[in-house]
Amino acid sequence: MHPIPKLVLAAMLCTSVVACSKKVKETPPPPATDTGANTSGTGEPAPYTPAPGAYTAADLDRDSCLRIRAFYFDLDSDNVKPESQNAILCHAKYLRDRPMARLTLEGNTDERGSQEYNLALGERRGNSVAQALQAQGASSSQITVVSFGEERPQCREAGEACWSQNRRADLNYTVP
Repeated sequence: MHPIPKLVLAAMLCTSVVACSKKVKETPPPPATDTGANTSGTGEPAPYTPAPGAYTAADLDRDSCLRIRAFYFDLDSDNVKPESQNAILCHAKYLRDRPMARLTLEGNTDERGSQEYNLALGERRGNSVAQALQAQGASSSQITVVSFGEERPQCREAGEACWSQNRRADLNYTVP
């Protein structure tokens, strides 16, 4: 056989093999991760949105509502104040999005009242915040409540301005 028919035969064979092969679908590239670059066209950086279940301690400092880590109470009260609702919603969402996150609520009181009364009031304050978080979807398994009563004051002076700083429930997140 001559070399030209061999070349033509080889070319026809290659063409038929290529023509009969399945077309391979290209896999789309993975979604771009948020680098904080402007994607909204407003001139402001795009908000940081962590992946559900991802947890880093730095997440707590990125969002201004998560920086609120103390809820204050009126004298002899365990009612969560209405002005605390936005922070409650924010912390509840944080817990919902991160099932491995754990939160300790520390109930505190001012120095007035007996030790027993203040320990009980501190626990009620912690439980009030826990119930508010759970009402917004946080899991009870993520939340622990402890009471320190009057033992951990933020302010040690006498007077209403100081005492009001001690009537609080502090939020402390822990890494599992």
